[in-house]
Amino acid sequence: MKQMNIFIIVPLTVFMFVGLNLTSYAAQPYVLNVQQVKAGLDKVSNPMQKGFILIDVRTAEEHQDGFIPGTDFNINYRELPQRYRDLEARPDDHIVVYCQTGHRSNIAANTLMELGYKHVYNVEGSMNAWQEAGYAVERPR
Repeated sequence: MKQMNIFIIVPLTVFMFVGLNLTSYAAQPYVLNVQQVKAGLDKVSNPMQKGFILIDVRTAEEHQDGFIPGTDFNINYRELPQRYRDLEARPDDHIVVYCQTGHRSNIAANTLMELGYKHVYNVEGSMNAWQEAGYAVERPR
């Protein structure tokens, strides 16, 4: 009887291990540093032609204090599940998100991936890193 229990336990253990490995290969957002974002913005003369959608996922109050030039939208990361259609983005569009430190934008990036967007990028260090690099900050008019 003990030998039968071993045969039952081994296949279950293998199945559980394989199942865990399959979930670890789920799509993850890409990570960009501020130098890569700046280079992407500098490549074009018109920010509308940059080839990606840039979203500030901080609060409206934080956005008022300054944002990365070329930002297309300010949508609080908590509102993305309800407002993602405002982006008018296709699943294959490239979307770059940032916040103040990178934490909320990481959550936002994962949310967008779960909503079916395939090319989502989180800006590492976000606004803090942007300002530490000495890059210009735009303010609302």
